[in-house]
Amino acid sequence: MADEQLLEYLENFISEERKQRFLEILKDRTKLVTVAIEDLYQMHNTSAVIRSCEVFGIQEAHVIESRFGKKLDDEIAMGAQKWVDVHRHKSTRNCIEALREDGYKIIATTPHNDSNFLVDFEIEGKTALLFGTERNGLSQEAIDMSDGFLKIPMLGFTESLNISVSAAIIIQDLVTKMRNSNIEWKLTDDEKLEKRLDWTKKSVRSIEDILKRYETEIKNGDA
Repeated sequence: MADEQLLEYLENFISEERKQRFLEILKDRTKLVTVAIEDLYQMHNTSAVIRSCEVFGIQEAHVIESRFGKKLDDEIAMGAQKWVDVHRHKSTRNCIEALREDGYKIIATTPHNDSNFLVDFEIEGKTALLFGTERNGLSQEAIDMSDGFLKIPMLGFTESLNISVSAAIIIQDLVTKMRNSNIEWKLTDDEKLEKRLDWTKKSVRSIEDILKRYETEIKNGDA
């Protein structure tokens, strides 16, 4: 559980406007839906997906990095990685097993399958959306380990969209359905408190020095 006393102390170093902004944004954050990105070769696509997660209120994302780079493109993510919890995994199996252990239903996004169309897909509980590489889509391992399949209807000659575009369309659609459902999708009070502390730390300059000062004041009984 987050340290409420520490949060109160650190909030003295940020503006009232920023404090209220954190509260406002956290009202619309969710962990009911999450995203897992499998070995994207072009890191700007990974960054763009993370950005879509942040924009549409998804608090957690998972990146599988068994083959390619490990650095998000800060320019394209535009700071989104500061506000979204990005979990990194060394393999597809490790990622899916961790998600399933956390209660997620694994949904592979692929146009090459007898998938549910996006318009027909309904959120029934914790859902993890898997997105694959730009050229080949998801690995066979990801397909085999998934609980269901989802695709965007295509009406033209082109068989697929850029991964970042597909992710944005699917995330926006499912988040809208989620918000219009009777499912409890919001963060718990403890989760909100944890993120307030995390975001406040990321907003304070010279945070390490301030944390040391706080510890000193606690020991001296001044805080």
